[in-house]
Amino acid sequence: MPTPDAASPDELALGDDLRAFVDASPSPAHAVAELVRRLRASGFTELAEGDAWAPSPGGQHFVVRHGSLVAFRMGSAPLAEAGMRLVGAHTDSPTFKVRPRSDVRQAGYRLVGVEPYGGGLWHTWLDRELTVAGRLVLRGGATALVRLPGAPLRLPSLAIHLDRSVREGLTLDPQRHLVPVWSRDLADEPGLMVALADTAGVAADDVVGHDLVLADTQPAARAGADGSWVAAPRLDDLACCHSGLLALLSAPAGERTQVLVCNDHEEVGSGSMAGARGSFLEDVVRRLAAVTDPADPQAAHRALARSVLVSADMAHAVHPTRADRHEPAHQPQLGGGPVLKVNANQAYATDAATGGWFTERCADASVPVQGFVTRADLPCGSTIGPLTATRLGIATVDIGAPMLAMHSCRELASALDVPLMVGALAACLGD
Repeated sequence: MPTPDAASPDELALGDDLRAFVDASPSPAHAVAELVRRLRASGFTELAEGDAWAPSPGGQHFVVRHGSLVAFRMGSAPLAEAGMRLVGAHTDSPTFKVRPRSDVRQAGYRLVGVEPYGGGLWHTWLDRELTVAGRLVLRGGATALVRLPGAPLRLPSLAIHLDRSVREGLTLDPQRHLVPVWSRDLADEPGLMVALADTAGVAADDVVGHDLVLADTQPAARAGADGSWVAAPRLDDLACCHSGLLALLSAPAGERTQVLVCNDHEEVGSGSMAGARGSFLEDVVRRLAAVTDPADPQAAHRALARSVLVSADMAHAVHPTRADRHEPAHQPQLGGGPVLKVNANQAYATDAATGGWFTERCADASVPVQGFVTRADLPCGSTIGPLTATRLGIATVDIGAPMLAMHSCRELASALDVPLMVGALAACLGD
């Protein structure tokens, strides 16, 4: 096997940009806000779902629905004639959601009531400096993004002297053991909700609802002997949101409409108005088809029949000490390029035609392609690809960037894969 080349300054710079994107996105709401900021800076304008739309050819717009976003560049031809090229990713990651009644007091401490969100490696959250981030809903319907400064929360481990059985394996009861400490139970301690309101600059009585998660406060970092690894929380799937965004911004305009969709709630099954099982993407597609071909009631169906979705979600790189958990002939490497995901039982939506189409686009862009299938004796995870393909009847290919420690509080990827993913996705959008 040839020795890999050292990371170039440009590759490291893209890795740094990914780290900055992740640091700016401690919650799905923050991820959407960062996507919006970057889209606006590149000339995209917002459309509200409650308004009438009239985008013109070449128009660049985005739509937000809670923790999800759809951005698009209109093609020069009607959707029904040219179809679309779409990239999909998701904004959420395994974490803990703050409960509606979050003030917990016990054993002389004040804690914050939370419940697990998604399938996280919860032991990796122990003994880390944590904060709370998300959105507050205010009286009258306004919202405010909030992230508490510092590191006010922690999930402390139990000392081995008090639980010798941990040597045989750690068992965590989420109801009893995964409740973060906020402070000592002092009479004058204002508590979480008051602190959040103060941070947002609003009165505590004006907060009528919230959508809040725990987040690691340690910034994303360069790692590895040559600094080319990306150590960060929430890489699954903010890394693909980031690559999809850069691909959309760099792809040349053409006949086809180009779309980026970043859905919330993938980690919990996508069953929401903002998730891939909901109507968000379908609503946008139908409206765009109606605008470009208003006289044809079949325009949306014709557009979807001529479209391809690249579902981009992070993939499992072969583990350095647990290679036995991987299928021997399919062991993706960090820095080796996009991973084409295939599953015989349709946990991934890739089929022969869409997999071949993606491989050709990557060849055109001089991007290497790796392959992943799970072992036949292990279950396979899934993503938004099959759900979107099922709802819209759209040809779909599932791919991702390789990573280690997926669903850990702190994951590991390679900066070398960022330009390769961007190049591959841009080639797909520009096809």
